[in-house]
Amino acid sequence: VARPSSFTLADLKSYPARSQVTMQACEEGWSVITESTGVPLSYVLNLVGVSPRAKYVVFFPFDDSWDSLDMPDAWHPQTLLAYGMNGQELPTEHGAPVRLRVTRQLGYKSVKYLSSITVTDTLKNLGKGLGSISPEIGCSWYAGI
Repeated sequence: VARPSSFTLADLKSYPARSQVTMQACEEGWSVITESTGVPLSYVLNLVGVSPRAKYVVFFPFDDSWDSLDMPDAWHPQTLLAYGMNGQELPTEHGAPVRLRVTRQLGYKSVKYLSSITVTDTLKNLGKGLGSISPEIGCSWYAGI
């Protein structure tokens, strides 16, 4: 990126927000419809000046799990850095203070408890090089619905 940056929750809340009512489908067979509120990931990517060489955005939570998206899903207008749910602050059990919300993929791609985000041109040096912890435990990297 042209401008490596750090953002506080207050920063994210000061940016243009959007709310969307969508279904979250889980690989375990359940689904739920919620309203998510947050800043589009694309807005933050524009702020940091993503290089045209970028191929992936990697999301690290406060635990050992992690995941990544390709650039089309990262730039998609429905991909949010969500801090609200159903008109309230995002509850802890749903990923507070900020979670990734990827409506076009199964629930495990919507990483909870975000700590940091990295933009990269390769995933081979992260974990086992499979793009996330999910394939390491038997799930697909791409979880499109």
